[in-house]
Formats: sequence, structure tokens, C-alpha cells
Amino acid sequence: MPPSPSAQLAIKAVPNAARSELVGWLGDALKVKLKAPPVDGKANAELCRFLAEVLELPKGSVTLATGASARQKRVAIATLTPTDLQSRLNQLVTQ
Repeated sequence: MPPSPSAQLAIKAVPNAARSELVGWLGDALKVKLKAPPVDGKANAELCRFLAEVLELPKGSVTLATGASARQKRVAIATLTPTDLQSRLNQLVTQ
């Protein structure tokens, strides 16, 4: 049986924003504003929840891979290939 598709995405997280939103690309990282504070993992949870919502994936499909306490993070996205992920993001981010 072939492995499930998966992709990783570099993120530049900006917590404490008025609302969660995709801002655009900073090099190879996607800048994401998050309405949650960077306390007790709330911003990380909001990042995973928000990305799953905008990518139209189940909540459990997006997990934090690295950068739990940093603004530079990497998320793992199950069920999407890197090509599919890039295609969806290109439709969502106009930059």
C-alpha cells in the first residue's frame, strides 16, 4: 500500500492579530496572522485550526512539525501532496 500523501509548509506566524488571516509569501514561508496570543500553545492551535479551515481539510490533518515556541514554524499537512498544497495556496493568496 503506498504511503498517504503529505506536505510540509514553512510559516511565519504573527500572533495577537485582530483576526486570523493569510497575509502572503515571505520568500518560501507563508505569513499568517493569528487572533490567538502566543501563550500556552493557543497560537499554535489556532494556526493548525485556521489552516485546516482555509484548506478545507479535517482539523487533524494539519499539525505543527517544528517551531512550537518560535515565529518561524513548519506545519505538516496530511492528505495533500506538495503540488496540491501549492495549488490551493495559490488560489487563496494573491501575491
